[in-house]
Amino acid sequence: MPTWDSRNFLVRATLRRDKVTSFTDFPFSIPAIGGLDVLEFDRPVTFFVGENGAGKSTLLEAIAIGMGLNPEGGSRNFRFATRDSHSGLSNCLRLSRSVRRIRDSFFLRAESYFNVATEIEVLDREPGGERIIDAYGGKSLHEQSHGESFFALFLNRLRGNGLYFFDEPEAALSPTRQLSFLSRLHDMVRGGSQFLIATHSPILMAYPDAAIFAFENGPPRRIDYRDTEHYGVTRTFLNDTERMLDILLDRKPDRQAP
Repeated sequence: MPTWDSRNFLVRATLRRDKVTSFTDFPFSIPAIGGLDVLEFDRPVTFFVGENGAGKSTLLEAIAIGMGLNPEGGSRNFRFATRDSHSGLSNCLRLSRSVRRIRDSFFLRAESYFNVATEIEVLDREPGGERIIDAYGGKSLHEQSHGESFFALFLNRLRGNGLYFFDEPEAALSPTRQLSFLSRLHDMVRGGSQFLIATHSPILMAYPDAAIFAFENGPPRRIDYRDTEHYGVTRTFLNDTERMLDILLDRKPDRQAP
């Protein structure tokens, strides 16, 4: 049986600190980015977790760009740009790959997926060639709900034996759809694919044997699922909803203590 290392396409990301002109400028002023040394990708699924602004999406984007993908999302064939907003972090990363050939790749960004859908329609209006939308299920992504179009990508576009980057894929998915996503993710992993995912979802990050890196006040650190803030907060809220609401809403409990 192959080890996780031999199965992965991307095995390591190293910050080339000699390339950084200033650690006080964005994005190197972010503790998780400025403190970055080496991240080892030894599992087929890696999660980046942390608060908004912690740098997880910034690092994910930089790695995706370093692997030849469009900053705003899509496959290697997408080269559209609606706004040049990505950082220069990709120029300061050394990405180490295995000898495996990447047969497919895709960068999903929840915030710019609308632009990907629009670009597909623009390209499909050009004469000649196969319709791109057929790889997404054949129905315009703009003619589906946000969640339906996301799931159409998961079910139809991912071809397998690929390296995939997902930035907050749960943004348009109901809890039930997130569970379905886990099943689809597992099918893709068994088929030899690798995923790097930035997420806030305690459902998604429960995927067994995944590597979870917490982005906090220093370099990203490896953490167990049940030690994540996402798991702890969600568990506490669901187990004691009324007490949590009393605290959050500053209301007096209307029930007698036992």
